[in-house]
Amino acid sequence: MTGRRFGTIVGDANQYRRILKRSTPIPPHKQDQRLSTEATALEKDAWELHKALSELVRVYQFRDRQRICYYDVSVTQCYAISALVRRGSMTLNQLAAELYLDKSTASRMVSSLERKGYIHRSVAADDARALSLTVTKKGLALHSRIEKDLARETKKLVADIDPDVRQATAQLVVRLAKAAAARFSRDNKGAEHR
Repeated sequence: MTGRRFGTIVGDANQYRRILKRSTPIPPHKQDQRLSTEATALEKDAWELHKALSELVRVYQFRDRQRICYYDVSVTQCYAISALVRRGSMTLNQLAAELYLDKSTASRMVSSLERKGYIHRSVAADDARALSLTVTKKGLALHSRIEKDLARETKKLVADIDPDVRQATAQLVVRLAKAAAARFSRDNKGAEHR
């Protein structure tokens, strides 16, 4: 009887401590420690994510550099064609902004794509000073071939990953890409006004 009673008292005391811990305000010095711990955890997570994404991008870019000659375009030119397919007709300035390139680099890239027959330049309908860029049928065919090849490769990479994890990863990467694009856009606008 004494053992059972003692167990109940100890159990009640532990439960009381847990309740007290939840309801008692955290002293400021302890809050700072908790915030510091959370900030440190966030920094660590951010760094680990940065390393993982950097490695993924590095592997993809080196793979693309080795294989891109099969398609007769550079990685940047591939991104340009993809942007024009996705967004439709664009001006040179819009394409440069989309790809985070300066106008002269974008202009050289567009000239090369035009010589190869993948895009067409014409005077913009709404502004005679601007050039409108569109993808040609040849450019669409190239884009389709590249997309199919990339999808086939990616399918092999993720085949053994749980479907829920694959879907969550895709959603996370889309979210990160949108957040990064918004951040870079804000940063670039701030730099222009300095």
